Amino acid sequence: MQIDLTADQAMLSAARRKARRTPWMPLLSAVLELAQGQAELLRHSERAWASVTFSGSKHTVVLAFDGADKVLAGETLIDALPEHEFTLPRLLVADAAVVRVEHSALPQPRLEVEVELLVLDEA
Repeated sequence: MQIDLTADQAMLSAARRKARRTPWMPLLSAVLELAQGQAELLRHSERAWASVTFSGSKHTVVLAFDGADKVLAGETLIDALPEHEFTLPRLLVADAAVVRVEHSALPQPRLEVEVELLVLDEA
């Protein structure tokens, strides 16, 4: 049995290039900027997404805002996110939605926000 290392290396190289192109870091930076730097990132997940005509990725981001001033920044994010126009090189945020919001008052004001973003690759 002969193993074609050249083909394996080519596939690995292509996978690495694709991994570098995923938009998660610029996207997270843009979301955190929209949160005015007041959010704590609790969780981020990314999964591939495709339709007949488009491909990209779907992102889920969960942010926490602790303290009254930070909660106000979180509420501003909730209001702004659905209409916000992201400017990410070679990417288009086709949809941005707040899918979950949890408020608590004790021991201090806290807001937890979960958002989903659909990011399309621009050809």
